[in-house]
Amino acid sequence: QVQLVESGGGSVQAGGSLRLSCAASGYSYPKYSMGWFRQTPGKEREGVAYIDSDGVTVYADSVKGRFTISKDNAKNILYLQMNSLKPEDTAMYYCAADDNPVRWNRAVDFRNWGQGTQVTVSS
Repeated sequence: QVQLVESGGGSVQAGGSLRLSCAASGYSYPKYSMGWFRQTPGKEREGVAYIDSDGVTVYADSVKGRFTISKDNAKNILYLQMNSLKPEDTAMYYCAADDNPVRWNRAVDFRNWGQGTQVTVSS
């Protein structure tokens, strides 16, 4: 059974930084593609960043140059380093995993999800 547990969320002022972590267990972690998504009330879950099994990364335009996705295969942990945070980055952040997502930023393509961690950025 795949388990994903996020941590690292919190409240920061605009311009600040946070690092999210996602501890993974129950599957062949290095072979899976991983993603970070975020969601605000009333809106669809949107893809933020993605890393495939070879380490290739993709970012949403809104976070490019500010966020960095990475993973530690030895520890089975996925990270999202978030710098220069803006109030519009406020959301619940989720990590997701799948062995073969069709589209990196489409939530329905990921079968495994964590419970989420809240990020709040104040102006």
